[in-house]
Amino acid sequence: MKTDVTIALSRIIKEFSLEVLNMPISAETIMIGSTETNRPGLHLAGYYEFFDNKRIQILGMNEIGYLKNFDNLQLRKCVGEFFAKKPAAVIIARNLADSELYAELAREHGVPLMVTKDATSSFEAALIAFLNLHLAPRITRHGVLVEVYGEGILLLGESGVGKSETAIELVKRGHRLIADDAVEIRRVSNKSLVGTAPDNIRHFIELRGIGIINASRIFGVGAVKLTEKIDLVISMEPWDVNKTYDRMGLENQTMEILGLNVPSLTIPVKPGRNLAVIIEVAAMNSRQKKLGYNAAEDLLNKLGMNDDFKKPEETKVNPF
Repeated sequence: MKTDVTIALSRIIKEFSLEVLNMPISAETIMIGSTETNRPGLHLAGYYEFFDNKRIQILGMNEIGYLKNFDNLQLRKCVGEFFAKKPAAVIIARNLADSELYAELAREHGVPLMVTKDATSSFEAALIAFLNLHLAPRITRHGVLVEVYGEGILLLGESGVGKSETAIELVKRGHRLIADDAVEIRRVSNKSLVGTAPDNIRHFIELRGIGIINASRIFGVGAVKLTEKIDLVISMEPWDVNKTYDRMGLENQTMEILGLNVPSLTIPVKPGRNLAVIIEVAAMNSRQKKLGYNAAEDLLNKLGMNDDFKKPEETKVNPF
């Protein structure tokens, strides 16, 4: 998958401790924008119709074994033709190839060439996971992200509604803060969203009347976390006496974020409500629903009223 996000090749080299055989320009300036990799067996055999030179190419045992059947002249022609397609980068797994020969051909065509000691399949899987995380489509939204009983809870609402104060109370109760004020949300797969904080404001919280505090310094490193999957969105809003709020929990409300529908709730805020406890219960109830238990449906069954209530269709709320 190609995205609008890119990552410097130097970060990949550092992450996987790659040995560099050729780097035509600074690795900091070579940007990778595709989450997909390629094993170029067919291409080395001469079939280049669907060759994508934006992908990182990985030469494993099959590819190198095939090339070892060639004499020196054939090998130079085949690999030279492959490098002439200007792939974004080429990585040789298991230190299988003749480094000097491949490095020479890479220099001729200006292709980044690296070597890893890792097995091909395990390296490719790790590389794809790394690229999916760092090149994922993303948005930044005003809110707070906390982990409560293992559930990633995204708190949304207008400024001053009490999101940061609720997050502090949750942290004091043993839960963890991921982001305050700005939450960077990434779609890392077709089923999951992951949230984190921008680097420059990570673990800082703004509390009106007090100012800026650092949660990791005050509450300890166990009170914070770098990233968390978003399992539930809770919209906090001032209590509106003219609005009817869900009292049964039969509605399946969702919010669309980056094309994915995430379960959501609306919690009205007014003096006297212990929001931290309410959010803890919401997190535990969310986990129970994932396990197939719905307390509202169970109660209706016990009362013999299940047939009187038609299960409502999923309701989508306006995303942000």
